Amino acid sequence: MISLSHYLVLGAVLFAIAVVGIFLNRRNMIVLLMAIELMLLAVNLNFVAFSHYLDDPSGQVFVFFILTVAAAESAIGLAILVALFRKMENDASKAIAADLRRFAAQLHQAKKRRSIRYIP
Repeated sequence: MISLSHYLVLGAVLFAIAVVGIFLNRRNMIVLLMAIELMLLAVNLNFVAFSHYLDDPSGQVFVFFILTVAAAESAIGLAILVALFRKMENDASKAIAADLRRFAAQLHQAKKRRSIRYIP
């Protein structure tokens, strides 16, 4: 039979993995959000375990509020990531356009010097 201590140990292990994930991986935003979600799920596991052990449904109701916060956090994090990727894409496309303009200018100068015959 699985007792309360088993659930608490599992919750503590999940929480510790999430904390390690947050401290070791500060550059990757997706892994950071996954670690935060894992931390919230570990807390939810403990709430449900205590709720079942004490035969009180208030812990399970509180889990719904935590899941709502977790869903909002995921949506906001995803929106921030999409905005960052769009900004990075714009900067990259501007850099490519600048390189193409520079290449076109070099071709134009070479055509003026007649060192390269340009056939349109």
